[in-house]
Amino acid sequence: MSFFSVSQLSAGYDREHVIEDISFELEGGCLTGILGANGSGKTTLLKAVCGILPHKGNCTLDQVLLEGLPPKKLAALCGYIPQRSGISIDISALEVVLMGYNPELKLLERPNREMRQAAAQALSLAGLQGMEDVNYLHLSEGQKQLCILARTLTASRQLLLLDEPESALDFRFRYRMFEILRGWMNDRRLILTALHDPMLALNYCDRLLILSNGGIQCVLSPASDPPEKMEQELEAIYGRISLHTCHRQDGARQLVMLKEPEGR
Repeated sequence: MSFFSVSQLSAGYDREHVIEDISFELEGGCLTGILGANGSGKTTLLKAVCGILPHKGNCTLDQVLLEGLPPKKLAALCGYIPQRSGISIDISALEVVLMGYNPELKLLERPNREMRQAAAQALSLAGLQGMEDVNYLHLSEGQKQLCILARTLTASRQLLLLDEPESALDFRFRYRMFEILRGWMNDRRLILTALHDPMLALNYCDRLLILSNGGIQCVLSPASDPPEKMEQELEAIYGRISLHTCHRQDGARQLVMLKEPEGR
């Protein structure tokens, strides 16, 4: 039995579906990327899974049906990072991270010392050490994204839903973020992330869901699928491309995607 399954999921806006009858299954420990052209439904899919967006169909995580769960119980199982946090009040970076414990706290209960220590460690892991007392609104967009990541990783959620988490990060911190995410994974956890950068998707994701015309065009496995197959499927998003294998200084395999001239 799969760890996470989506069955006949349909969702959209103003009574028009953006995604239609999407179904897939994933095993625990799988970092899964979502690629697609603008408007293909990447964000819609994530919002439907985490219950933000009304939808048809159902999602099951570790044999628990997500539809119908009380909001606090759903928040304890699933963590969602949107493209923008929506936080607009003066609050410290540490207090933002501590929000990750809200599903575990009773009404008016404050985070304990262990939670505050864990939150500070999460900030450090995200590259924001020493910034616990900095006003969140004074952080750069990239630092805000890392702070929200730290918030999400503090609690013991099983499913992370990330909407283009790399979009505001520079080259160095894009890769740092995905090293952190890979280190967080285990066979009782799963990440589903919409991605803007295909290079990150190809080199860090175990599976890739390719969205097109409101549905799943295909599912790719970058570590094992032939480059020719992936080129053909990815051309639906990026136009004519080519994939090449190279190696880092430590010998690790990397895939590089090049944009090719459209004329053949």
